[in-house]
Amino acid sequence: MNLSHYHRPGPARIGIGGPVGSGKTALIEAIVPRLLSSGVELGIVTNDLVTREDAERLKAGGLISPDRVLGVECGACPHTVIREDPTLNIEAIEYLERTFSSLDLVLLESGGDNLASTFSLDLVDWWMFVIDVGAGADIPRKRGPGLLQCDLLIVNKIDISPHVGVDICGLKKEAEEVRGGNPVIFTNCRNGEGIEDVLAHIRRCVLLEDM
Repeated sequence: MNLSHYHRPGPARIGIGGPVGSGKTALIEAIVPRLLSSGVELGIVTNDLVTREDAERLKAGGLISPDRVLGVECGACPHTVIREDPTLNIEAIEYLERTFSSLDLVLLESGGDNLASTFSLDLVDWWMFVIDVGAGADIPRKRGPGLLQCDLLIVNKIDISPHVGVDICGLKKEAEEVRGGNPVIFTNCRNGEGIEDVLAHIRRCVLLEDM
């Protein structure tokens, strides 16, 4: 595929951020087979502090060729390598570009311990932020920069709402109000609920496909 996108030659770049445990890797596992089946050539870069745990999980999962997945060890605050100094991630993406000349899209996953992580637009073209229902109904009211500034907010693990006392309708209303009309999608990555809506945004906003 020959895909047009925002800023630069080469593959489009999507950032996937959010607190640890919110379901970023599970989201990748849900969208990758669907993207591959539609002919999109993919690469993946994951960030961890001092391991390559997420990269190894994706490599072992069999959803994508392991040589298309790179792990970056941040060695410090993960926010730094996606915002203030994204050199390590840029180098990883450029390696994938050199290795796979037909690459259409790179997914860049980076975790954090709070709601503050945002992506530099020198690194990505478009980015998603993932929170989860288990973190509590008050997360939107905390108005973290990641939640406010992302192109697409994903509220994951909606299946556990009855078990953690979270009213999904109330959470949806507050998230949409805080986001000022910018898109919010509720997902259950385990059973695929909401994933097609996420893919529709990717196809329309990043891959610039006619819907």
